[in-house]
Amino acid sequence: MVTLTDRAAMHAWSREQRKRGKRIGFIPTMGALHAGHLHLVKQSLAQTDCTVVSIFVNPSQFGPKEDFDRYPRVLEADREMLAQAGCHALFHPDVTAVYPEGFQTTVAVEPLGSDLCGRERPGHFQGVATVVSVLLNLVQPDRAFFGLKDYQQFVIIRRLVHDLSMDVEIIGVPTVRETDGLAMSSRNRYLTDEDRRRAVAIHGAMVAAKTAFEAGEKGAARLEAIARRILIDAGIHRIQYLAVRSADTLMPVKVITAQSVVLTAVKVGTTRLIDNVLLT
Repeated sequence: MVTLTDRAAMHAWSREQRKRGKRIGFIPTMGALHAGHLHLVKQSLAQTDCTVVSIFVNPSQFGPKEDFDRYPRVLEADREMLAQAGCHALFHPDVTAVYPEGFQTTVAVEPLGSDLCGRERPGHFQGVATVVSVLLNLVQPDRAFFGLKDYQQFVIIRRLVHDLSMDVEIIGVPTVRETDGLAMSSRNRYLTDEDRRRAVAIHGAMVAAKTAFEAGEKGAARLEAIARRILIDAGIHRIQYLAVRSADTLMPVKVITAQSVVLTAVKVGTTRLIDNVLLT
């Protein structure tokens, strides 16, 4: 596995792979890798000829009171995990490689980026859309793989690529979970033991909504109420949002007539966690 740190090296590596007729897979990350990230790598290795993973803690997607400074940075452990997984290239740029001096461009996908997580984290998705645009242009992958735990992010990136006619296929990969159902996340390490026990209810709430849907409940408000009750009963009271939306557009729905998704963001202790489940 090669490690690349600047724009020129990343461009050159990708050009060389294309010259050899190789298809490139790409997974953008902020590091602190876990089994969910490695599952994305596995999917890329199975579907493309060579795989690039980027590790870049993107400052533009963090708000002023969020966890940018304490976000876990464990590069050597991440590098070892990727090498053992069979990754071909690690792209680990510094801030100036992604945002060179004089950088002025931002990318916004609206109104998608101002709803749900975007409402709670103003500017977050503008930061995400901008950095992903830069990374896709640098790596020039054939396919890019995103975990569906960050479902709103997936929809936004898919919209971005479509609207800007980028020549890359966006692949959504189902959420990887702990044995008790908690969605894997780099931020799970922030949880205390008590928080960790309560956090299991997040997935439980999503499953309860899906079970009610499969039993015949099609009213969005009723499904939201079922899931909300599970969270509150578990002692999770800081619910930033819990919503049933169209799976394709994330527009609100009242009665489910097509594929939909239940999404939530909550605070457990000091840690913000998100999850979702598709209703098909």
